[in-house]
Amino acid sequence: MRISKSKFSVGQLIVHKLFNYRGVIIDVDPIYMGTEEWYQTIALTRPPRDAPWYHVLVHNATHETYVAERNLDIDDSEQPINHPLINYYFDDFLDCVYIRRKADN
Repeated sequence: MRISKSKFSVGQLIVHKLFNYRGVIIDVDPIYMGTEEWYQTIALTRPPRDAPWYHVLVHNATHETYVAERNLDIDDSEQPINHPLINYYFDDFLDCVYIRRKADN
């Protein structure tokens, strides 16, 4: 199995190519890490499993999505994301990128 370098990183703003929602990346999986059932039921376009997948907080929503890299583009709106968990994951929004929250010891 081939493992690709991820195109996006934690804190980066993205837009979903198919569903046109904005979001921010909160985690990156180097390959698909979900269940076979979820992939067969939800990932209807059958994106590659051996490329990066991203956990995304969706703007103006309360949920998180799991998205294949091929379905994402850079969001150039330069606008912050409105999500109730944004402060759980990030400390600040600087130069259009969210700064990851420092771990509590």
